Amino acid sequence: MRLDKFLAHTGFGTRREVKVLIKSKAIQVNDVTVKDSSMHVNEYEDRVSVYGDVIPYKQFIYLMLNKPAGVVSATEDTRDKTVIDLLDNDVQHFNPYPVGRLDKDTVGLLLLTNDGALTHRLLSPNKDVPKVYFAKVQGIVDESDIEAFKQGVILDDGYHTKPGILDILKSGPISEIELTITEGKFHQVKRMFESVGKKVVYLKRLSMGTLKLDDSLSEGTYRELTAEELEQLQQKNDLA
Repeated sequence: MRLDKFLAHTGFGTRREVKVLIKSKAIQVNDVTVKDSSMHVNEYEDRVSVYGDVIPYKQFIYLMLNKPAGVVSATEDTRDKTVIDLLDNDVQHFNPYPVGRLDKDTVGLLLLTNDGALTHRLLSPNKDVPKVYFAKVQGIVDESDIEAFKQGVILDDGYHTKPGILDILKSGPISEIELTITEGKFHQVKRMFESVGKKVVYLKRLSMGTLKLDDSLSEGTYRELTAEELEQLQQKNDLA
């Protein structure tokens, strides 16, 4: 890989900006000061440093975001703030994108990455990756709803959903529930409850596959996945 491409991938700006660093003698490869930004390096074996700091190469990035309400799950939008706008520049240069979507008013776990293979596996309909949501629902949720969701419900467009696992945490005028589904249709959780005559007034995603929302992340903040989280998420047996 060309050195300037390596540095661009690791957050050191454009090729032109890298040339400025070269001229200032700030870059070394294997402890030798570099004079040509077009030189090739082995991104996994060569030791590249900028101003004495070793720069590890990273092709992919995996971010856990606690999505707040009011932002859209998109890379760009002409009207609304996007989840990408919540990221610092040092991770934006990896061009991450949301894996699936959460509605504008829905909060909770959202994975952002630039790993297309993992994205495909997580979103592929035949993988049945479970997603768990917490919701506050206007209306008394009872055993009949548990049974209806277990069989799958008919949405307003005639689509018959796959079975969902409904767990009632509190039943009352405003019920609290957890719902596990393996699909991600447009407004699916809200529409499933509408099909049984109830309305979701608050929705939060808690998990996706093996990945669970970090309780220490406040809304609007993010962190990189741990090695263990990523390994579990990448294991094909966990996604099948």
